Amino acid sequence: MTSLLPRLFGDVTDWFDAEFPRTGQLIRFEDRLSDTEYLLRAELPGVDPEKDVEVTVDHGLLIIRAERREEERGMNRSEFRYGGLQRAVRLPGNADEDHVAATYRDGILEVTVPLKAAEPTGRQIPIAKQE
Repeated sequence: MTSLLPRLFGDVTDWFDAEFPRTGQLIRFEDRLSDTEYLLRAELPGVDPEKDVEVTVDHGLLIIRAERREEERGMNRSEFRYGGLQRAVRLPGNADEDHVAATYRDGILEVTVPLKAAEPTGRQIPIAKQE
């Protein structure tokens, strides 16, 4: 019975880190954060990055959308897979949204987001002396 549950429900671990509502399938990715940049690598095999992939940044949210169309024809049968994929990720607060770069190679989309130096967010309040 326990081996049947993953087959019925699939991998639900990604349900908790993306924005709702969901449309399309999820894009699988890995990401890492360093002192100078946020790097995201997404699996997108079989897509044309110039026609089928869109990367946007809006108010601290990195959004990747892709459209996949694949067909395989054999001697006695053919298979096709198509549909939209998307993933949204919240960027770190010090992300430099004006200098985001994306590259695509061997089915992997790599998005690099440079990070700005941390700026103090608070301010000192002067204290008035009362007599």
